[in-house]
Amino acid sequence: MSKTSHIVPQTYQITKSDHFRLNGHKPCIVWFTGLSGSGKSTLANAVEQKLFEKGVHTYVLDGDNVRHGLNNNVDFTPEGRTENIRRIGEVAKLFVNAGIVVLTAFISPFRADRNRARDLVENDEFIEIFVDCPIAICEQRDVKGLYKKARAGEIADFTGINSPFETPEHPELIVRTAEMSMDHSVKMVTDFIINKIFVNK
Repeated sequence: MSKTSHIVPQTYQITKSDHFRLNGHKPCIVWFTGLSGSGKSTLANAVEQKLFEKGVHTYVLDGDNVRHGLNNNVDFTPEGRTENIRRIGEVAKLFVNAGIVVLTAFISPFRADRNRARDLVENDEFIEIFVDCPIAICEQRDVKGLYKKARAGEIADFTGINSPFETPEHPELIVRTAEMSMDHSVKMVTDFIINKIFVNK
């Protein structure tokens, strides 16, 4: 017998559509993916500020922050990375059901994991943004010193060094942070989201 066979989902009076009407905009998941140091968290933070200024109800889920709490028992093996993203996808879905625009900043290196997160919500509720930055540039930045540790063998299964990053095949948006200014990147992403979530622009 399945361990969930006795669990019956509860139905509540307030629906996602009700939250939509109250907030005045559609909910969605904005999924930033890319190598460490590509600028995902910086971009998500700046975009949230712009959306907030426009009255959009938002929340940011960041890789490091989530691993300090919800996912502090998940390792960095391929299996652990998959579980990490599975949990994030489920949490992001809850935010969407609450009518929120949730921005997630995770390396999320495996295409199948990102696709599973996409499948949790409606087709127009998932925006995959590939923060595309050459690994040489990411390694030059190395804000957290992680590439240096990975090169020294102190970190195993580090994406881009000894673990693969599977490039998105059909992202809604590609942001090339090595070529574009942060202001330009933020405006491009913010405009794209605004056009998706407001019915009457």
